[in-house]
Amino acid sequence: MSCDIAIINGTVLPMAGRPDIDGGVVTITGNSITSVGGSTIDVAGAKKVIDARGCVVMPGFANSHTHVASNLLLRGLLEDVLLFEWLQTMWNLKRNFDHETLYWASLCGDLEMLKAGITSFNEHFDAYDVEPQIDALAEIPLRATLGYGFADRGLYAPRTDYSHRTMARFADIVAEHHDTRDGLLHVALSPHAVYSCGADMWHEVRRLANELKVSIHTHLSEGQQEVAYTTENYGMRPVQWLDSLGFLGPDVTAAHCSSLDPTDIAILARTGTKVAHCPVSNAKLGSGTMPLRAVMAAGITVGLATDGPASHNSSNLFEEMKFAGLIHKTVTEDVEFLKIGEILEMSTARGALAMHRPDTGRLEPGAKADVIAVNLDTAHTQPVYDPRAALVYSSRADDVVHSIVNGRLLMENREVIGVDEERIRHRFHEAAHDLKRRSIG
Repeated sequence: MSCDIAIINGTVLPMAGRPDIDGGVVTITGNSITSVGGSTIDVAGAKKVIDARGCVVMPGFANSHTHVASNLLLRGLLEDVLLFEWLQTMWNLKRNFDHETLYWASLCGDLEMLKAGITSFNEHFDAYDVEPQIDALAEIPLRATLGYGFADRGLYAPRTDYSHRTMARFADIVAEHHDTRDGLLHVALSPHAVYSCGADMWHEVRRLANELKVSIHTHLSEGQQEVAYTTENYGMRPVQWLDSLGFLGPDVTAAHCSSLDPTDIAILARTGTKVAHCPVSNAKLGSGTMPLRAVMAAGITVGLATDGPASHNSSNLFEEMKFAGLIHKTVTEDVEFLKIGEILEMSTARGALAMHRPDTGRLEPGAKADVIAVNLDTAHTQPVYDPRAALVYSSRADDVVHSIVNGRLLMENREVIGVDEERIRHRFHEAAHDLKRRSIG
């Protein structure tokens, strides 16, 4: 069988409800998966064969909500503080962002995600420039949806003019960037939050999304302060206010949703709004824990996400999976809730759906070839009775040995091909510390 890449001898986890395959084979031609099955698949004509013995072969992780560059520049700088204090310090750095600093931050963040098995991500730009990330993705070509951030009030009021200028030219941005680079790059609309965007901005974003057929990515119901804000100003909870504006819909990814009541959940289900769940970030910032059992029971699509590395400290979905399993067993007082298979689906197939990239997140013929191999032959995973249990509760980001994105082998045996990792780390370190000195001393 002729193909570009054949991965053999691994335990294949196709995801999307399909059974695992011991000693399985995955073949790739161009940017797509061509076959998934057992050892009877003929790989004699493969241009490259990867022996995944001792590994799980699975879809790359889909990180359905993050802030790569901006948050990476704040990682470890401000700990043990409340959400809105944290946002204020972040803004002190953001107002001094420049293209060069954002470029190295983006590149370092993309490198971190690739080495952790994240092959696709949904980026929310909090009203700052997107172009440095577009440049970085030319060097480390992950599958990315880049949400242009908008805001016009509160802490983000200084970005009002930028936001309106960007919305005014969004048709040109879509024409230039959306669904380019062989489908790897998408753009989206990212109004920041209910406390930073007024009703007119939400209406305009909805109009643009309908007209241009692009997705929307926003923060929603992230803690009781946000609920208090809309209740005081609009007489409604955040989800209910956006619903009253006709904003919510199946093209929306709502990040966090850690403060939902039954009416909120019913609205999200009725409108088809997707949810990106960030349990580590929510716990760290004291934003609450999403009522996941009720959300899942309502049939809402939920993806797992890291949020940015300032409030998570790493772009690591292995940590997110383990913490999600633990926190929801704790808050529900039900150790049988949120099984390992469900957690893995939220990190792959459902995560891809939550960020509006249904062409990835699963291993099946015709799906995009975003594939990782995770080594389970380690001291911290043995004995492996169940590969899924090992992945969720024992594996680490540095167990990812191979990463393939869109059919291209980007990392082989932990080496990122054609990338000078030391240079990226050094240049980012210098740029970040210079920004800190200019911004907060």
